[in-house]
Order: sequence, then C-alpha cells, then structure tokens
Amino acid sequence: MNLNKNIQTIAKETLRKEADAIIKVIEYIDQDFEQVVHEILSMKGRLVITGVGKSAIIANKIVATLNSTGTPAIFMHAADAIHGDMGMIREEDMVMCISKSGNTEEIKVLLPLLKRTGAKIIGLVSNEDSYVAKHADYVLKAIVAEEADPNNLAPTTSTTVHMAVGDALAVALLWARGFTSEDFARYHPGGSLGKQLYLKVDDIYPKNELPVVQETDLVKASILVISKKRLGAAAVVNAQNELVGIFTDGDLRRMLEKYDDFSALTIAEVMTRNPKTIAKGEYALRALNQMREHDINQLIVVDQKRVVGFLHISDLLNEGIV
Repeated sequence: MNLNKNIQTIAKETLRKEADAIIKVIEYIDQDFEQVVHEILSMKGRLVITGVGKSAIIANKIVATLNSTGTPAIFMHAADAIHGDMGMIREEDMVMCISKSGNTEEIKVLLPLLKRTGAKIIGLVSNEDSYVAKHADYVLKAIVAEEADPNNLAPTTSTTVHMAVGDALAVALLWARGFTSEDFARYHPGGSLGKQLYLKVDDIYPKNELPVVQETDLVKASILVISKKRLGAAAVVNAQNELVGIFTDGDLRRMLEKYDDFSALTIAEVMTRNPKTIAKGEYALRALNQMREHDINQLIVVDQKRVVGFLHISDLLNEGIV
C-alpha cells in the first residue's frame, strides 16, 4: 500500500478540484448554450445523446434527467450507431455528442453520417479545437484544466463537469417549459418521491377515526371519545359544527395538574384554541412540513370550517414520505 498522503486529504483535494472545475465552467455558458435550449424547445423530435466509454455513462444519466423533467430524450451508443442504431434518428431530432477530447474515433466516424440525416448536432466537449467542436452546429463547452487523479488520466473532473453541464441544460429547459411539481409527479409516480409529489391528505385521512366533541360536552365524556377513537385527540366544534379547538393528551395532562376535580368542567374550558389544520385536498407533503414546522404529531383536516378528518404523523410514516 502506497499512501504518502492522508486519505482524508486526498478525498478533499479531489472534491476541491471537481468543485473548482464546475465553478470555472460557468464562464463558458454562452450564446450557443442559450441557442441550444431554444432549439430543443422548438424541435419536433427527440434529443438523441451519444458517446462511448465514460461519456456513454454520462449520456445515459443526462437522458434520464431530461426525460424526467419533460424533454424527450434517448441514448444511442456511438459504436452501435454505425452498426444499425442510426436508424432511430430522424431529421426532426437533435443529436448531442459527448466527448472529452472531441476527437473520439467512433464519434469522428459518426458525425458525417449524422449530418446526412439532417438532424442538428450539439457537441458537449472539453476541447474547443477538436473535430467535434469544429463540425457540430452548436458547442457546449465543458472545459477542464486537469483530471482529479494524480496522473491526469482517469475521467473524474471531466465527467463531473459534463454531468453538471447536462444538469444545467435540463434545468434551463425545465424552467423554460414552466415544468411544475405536478408535472414532475406524473413522471415519478412510484416510490417515496412520487408519493411526496402526488399523495394528498384525502388519500389518507378517511382511513382514520373521526373523534369530534361539542364544546359544551363535559371533559369526562370527551375523554371517553378520545379513548375509543384511539387518536390521542378530539376536534372540538360549536353548535354550528365549526371547529373551535382541539383536546389532546397534552391538554389532559395540563388539566390534571391544574384541577383536582374536573367532573363539572366542559371541554371548552381546557381545550387548545386555534388548532393547526390542513385543508381538504392539500398535498400530504404540505401536511408533513406543517407538522415539522410546529413540532406537532397531528393535524385536523377541514373543509372550510367543517371538520372532516384527522391526519397523524404515523399515517405519513406508513406511506413512506417521512
């Protein structure tokens, strides 16, 4: 084992080099980048992204990001393209060629063939004087001074910068399309991320009991309701069935500390007024954020001032969005 440097130092130097390279590439976001965004927005086809080696891996990642944010994109391996895969390309498409050197042999062979299709070509390169840069219709510059490894050989900094430029492109397109969280949810219906974006309180609260008491009810009767419904709280309503408060386990403890005899107490005398609520139809993620903000475990679900349900933190845990 040859470690003439502290492992933490090596790791920090690597991250610093890559972070500095991303900051440096900001100055290369130019008119070509802006024009590429406009061209992609107006194209009738898809964005085909190609590369070989590590660039192919980056291409796949950029394709995935674009597809998930509303821009139709597909991956085409440059080596496979000249063996039949070029059949996927149409004149209405655009093709992005990713290459650090811009002189990758497979890409050099592919470029003239791509031009024959009529599709516009984007080059994402680290070398402005390369073959790809000179023959592409648009050039996205991902210039890097050096790789992060001590031999300046392993694709590290360059792949990070290429991916970052791809993210910048995807986010610029996202903004230009007015892509919303609801749009995002349509493309991510599965898993906890999807649930955070589409799950609503209406999908959860009907499964729970609905403990409701009148403000004129005696505390003893209210405690029985809370115990029976097993939510640790009850919504308190007035004669018009409008929400006026909440009675929780915490209110019960405070009442026992304050009163020796509560047999004649009404719930209105010991409840918490102005309880936290969530409107029917709101997203469950908003309910979660509200619980975290106020450090509470439950919210009353309301339709206007009418109580329709309870939402507990455990419900959100069970749904996997916490």
